[in-house]
Amino acid sequence: MRSTGKIKNGITEGPIFTQLLMFFFPVLLGTLFQQLYNTVDAVIVGRFVGKAALAAVGGSSAHILNLIIGFFTGVSSGAAVIISQYYGAKDDEDVSRAVHTALILAAVGGALMTVLGLLTAPWLLRVLNTPQDTMADSLIYLQIIYIGMAPSMVFNMGSATLRAVGDSRRPLYFLMVCCLLNIGLDLLFVLQFKMGVMGVAVATIISQLISAVLVCVHLARCRDSYRLELHRLRPDPRILRRTVHIGLPSGFQSIMYGLSNLILTAAVNSFGTDTVAAWVAMGKIDTLNWMTLNAMGISLMTFAGQNYGARKLDRVRGSLRLSMILGFAMAAGVCALFVTCGRYMLMLFTDDATVLEIAVMIVLYIAPWYWLYAPIEVFSGGFRGLGDTLIPTIITAVGVCLVRVVWVYTVVPVWHDIQAVCISYPISWAITSAAFFAYYFIVRKRKLSDTPALQ
Repeated sequence: MRSTGKIKNGITEGPIFTQLLMFFFPVLLGTLFQQLYNTVDAVIVGRFVGKAALAAVGGSSAHILNLIIGFFTGVSSGAAVIISQYYGAKDDEDVSRAVHTALILAAVGGALMTVLGLLTAPWLLRVLNTPQDTMADSLIYLQIIYIGMAPSMVFNMGSATLRAVGDSRRPLYFLMVCCLLNIGLDLLFVLQFKMGVMGVAVATIISQLISAVLVCVHLARCRDSYRLELHRLRPDPRILRRTVHIGLPSGFQSIMYGLSNLILTAAVNSFGTDTVAAWVAMGKIDTLNWMTLNAMGISLMTFAGQNYGARKLDRVRGSLRLSMILGFAMAAGVCALFVTCGRYMLMLFTDDATVLEIAVMIVLYIAPWYWLYAPIEVFSGGFRGLGDTLIPTIITAVGVCLVRVVWVYTVVPVWHDIQAVCISYPISWAITSAAFFAYYFIVRKRKLSDTPALQ
């Protein structure tokens, strides 16, 4: 079924620069508020409970969560690509089928993650050499967060649906409300009820449940082709196959990222609780760089997907070039901020002098090279929008993940210092970015001159 097309779609028709930035900033702010869920947990436990609690919330437990959540998020990204392409093509019937298939996938996937997470959490914490003084709190935090996986995944999928059709503002509004609620509950449970790590975990899953309800209510009330209707909640086999075909490589990419980070975490754990806490603190401010470039990748994915579906390849190429320029500029800005103000930002998470000095050193080793990471997010987002995920996954798996794993097992044992772990980041970014540029100019740029066809 074709839509009437009476509503102007700025993504496929408006000025690229203006529309890209208008879409990007709500995505960026939304990513910021989503990251604040865990960051606020870290700030509150780090300042009011102690460095062991900080390591428990942001150390091994955070990487384990990222591993499992990242896989499902990668697979479900295929749904966002499909929705954006069908929406750009004004195919209302397939948009509706894709949305309902995606939400079923989110609910079922979230339930499976809960079961898998609860069964594997103790074993994974032991495998990662989690410091004994953080083991109990890490396990409690993981188990409670896993209980809330289904609503968390439904919210993420609902937000991805809205962004795929060009609405990046409402997910931001929902996140702002729930993040503020999370902060209030954190303070209540930790400061008033003295629940410690358990308190911040409970606050997080309550906030995520409310965010899932908000996005589902909005989807049920909207009047466009992506409206949620309970009687249509069933998977469409054809669209489910396309979702898995496009999303599975991204899911495996997330697993590779997660596994390499787990191996790096095990190496960091070997340096003791002070270094683990410093690594966690640096990781929290490092999120600013990641989420900025990731927001650019998400924005480009929607632009590329809708224009690919609308057969406007010149706009795909234009948005890719502009996103690359903006990505480099943003990475340089975050680097300058961290080099000049990093110490003060880290003091939000800890007042321990030893931990602070180690964290500042880590920042100075990694932040100046952020610009090398920009092409990875930009190219990945652009290629995902076209439905091209296999080769980018291979590039990332080898260039980022494999290089870091080899580094940890060959260089770190000889140069047993946290500095050796830090250097693996710019090296892997440089290799991967060079491979992405080669793939684009040798293969993908030529293919973008052809007329695409949706299946």
